[in-house]
Amino acid sequence: MYILIVGGGKVGYYLTKTLINEGTNEVLLIERNPQKVEIYTERFGSVVVQGNGDEAATMEKAGAGRADVVIAVTGHDEDNLVICQMAKKRFNVPRTIARINNPKNEDLFRRLGIDSTISSTNVILNLIEQLIPQRHFVHLITLRHGDLAIVEGVIPADSPANGRTLAEIPFPAGVVIAAVMRGAELILPTGATVLQEGDEVVAVTKREQENALRELLLSA
Repeated sequence: MYILIVGGGKVGYYLTKTLINEGTNEVLLIERNPQKVEIYTERFGSVVVQGNGDEAATMEKAGAGRADVVIAVTGHDEDNLVICQMAKKRFNVPRTIARINNPKNEDLFRRLGIDSTISSTNVILNLIEQLIPQRHFVHLITLRHGDLAIVEGVIPADSPANGRTLAEIPFPAGVVIAAVMRGAELILPTGATVLQEGDEVVAVTKREQENALRELLLSA
């Protein structure tokens, strides 16, 4: 697999270093700062090139036309968006991944066709959610198509879902209850499954429906 990384900041540097150490993929890092390129070339060899990743000529020289993945991790959201859109539309790269510095831009990136986005703010928030026991609803992962997510909710005593069957709960269209954990028991639910206090409910949902699902499972 040929992976093209654009942006030689800390994220791009350590991502390149990790992939090179794994030795299973072909990697190329594009960085515009000549001083960084000189340093990185001493450490990584010829897998580093100098240039602006948001310019078609640079991407073509880097072999974007044969890349399997383009990862844009510059410090500027607008540059990462341009890089990924160019990779998709001009070089037909199958998969693009963009770093997002402002979480407000995440939905825009997905709407504009970026396959995956990574927001350090959201990653930290998700970790905090999982570490705080008082949080009853956790976003576990964003799926490949970007507009879908896997979430987990713990049914509190005052939940409107407590004591009701799944068929009785007016879930938003497209929400799928994938599993219910009741203590050590894993339940593969049907419409007749009755939710109980303390049940851990794992669901697949569209990102925009997370709040509605949260209210159905948690709000009294």
